Amino acid sequence: MHADLERLIRLQQLDSFADHARRTITSLPDRLHALDDRLEAARAALEAARQRLVQNQTARRDAERDLKDAQDRLSKYRTQLMEVKTNREYQAMQKEIEVAQRDVRSCEDRVLERMLEADECQAGVKEAERALAADQDSIAADRRKAEDEARALEAELSRRSSERDALATEIPANLAATYDLLTQKRGNAVVEAKDERCTACHVRMRPQAFNEIRRGDVIFQCDSCQRILFFGAGPTPPVSSS
Repeated sequence: MHADLERLIRLQQLDSFADHARRTITSLPDRLHALDDRLEAARAALEAARQRLVQNQTARRDAERDLKDAQDRLSKYRTQLMEVKTNREYQAMQKEIEVAQRDVRSCEDRVLERMLEADECQAGVKEAERALAADQDSIAADRRKAEDEARALEAELSRRSSERDALATEIPANLAATYDLLTQKRGNAVVEAKDERCTACHVRMRPQAFNEIRRGDVIFQCDSCQRILFFGAGPTPPVSSS
């Protein structure tokens, strides 16, 4: 393969890595913010579960207070029933007793409902506590991983930048200018030719041109997109520091 073509392929590998590394490093604050949002959501879920339990306890106390009031009224009416002197008074008191009895039953039902609901609320709090604890561990690990990755990429980016600077000086100025222009316009300047086609624009080339690319002894540009072509898979542009 033409020595300058090999340099261009390596140059694009370095540039692809640098682009990936810079995007990853730049995205770190957003990634950390997303982790903070996850943690805050878990904390909010726990607080909501605790609030439901508090509301249940308040509702149960209200129901128990209403039950006591209804029971007191029922007891009072039964006592008063023993003191009535006329049939009309007796019937009136019986109606009051019936109302109080219904109120007692209703309040007892409310208390029972709140008791059953309390079990669910307490289970909800415990589950939210477990979820928060798990999320705290997971999020802390994800935060460390993201920060470590960014630091590793920064170090590798610095190392590869030095390699790129040295490599760029070995490429003829006119070829380097072509590479830079194609990178700006197309995103990638060097692509594989396969099955007599440019793998970027997919335009078929002349068999003679494809044979020249296969020999690899000249710098050949696609007639359609102007990208620099090489034959064979070639090294995959790296996207990590490993």
